[in-house]
Amino acid sequence: MNEHIRPAITTLGLMIALTGLAYPLAMTGLGQALMPEQANSSLLSRDEHVVGSAIVGQAFDAPGYLHPRPSAVDYDAAAAGASNLAPTSASLLADQAERAEAFRTENGASRVPVDAVTTSGSGLDPHISPQNAAAQVGRIAQARGVAEPEIQRLIAQHVEPRWLGIFGEPRVNVLLTNLALDAAFPLAPTAPSS
Repeated sequence: MNEHIRPAITTLGLMIALTGLAYPLAMTGLGQALMPEQANSSLLSRDEHVVGSAIVGQAFDAPGYLHPRPSAVDYDAAAAGASNLAPTSASLLADQAERAEAFRTENGASRVPVDAVTTSGSGLDPHISPQNAAAQVGRIAQARGVAEPEIQRLIAQHVEPRWLGIFGEPRVNVLLTNLALDAAFPLAPTAPSS
């Protein structure tokens, strides 16, 4: 029996060292050496404080900012995922109708982009469509006291093209654009309430 147990334990120890230690350390080292920004979650800072990640969506609901697509997990990265409701679900259809009406009311838009009412598969999509961003220009311009063409120009500068020119769709990163809005057209500080 010893002749079977010793090689099994040795193999187990070797596999633990190889797959549990050596491989993760090698991949971490390669990631840090070749793509340090991506390996560290593509974190974005303002005034030396981390404000978010370029690859993880987060909630924005103030009128002077681009609003992201809805999230089925309330932008909780620990619970990332979709609602898993079928396209024929009455609950899903009611949620989308409610979101569409809220979008129309908030932005004065007659047309509602699909990504303004549907959640992404992860619930953490950091991007919206250029159409969604364009529909929000009036609200943002009014909140910031800036002419609409200036907001349109800034958003146009932040449209990311298809990857390699053929994969995916053009998109606007909400956090990057909101940081650019703050830099170009700062919001007036609100007076403290008494």
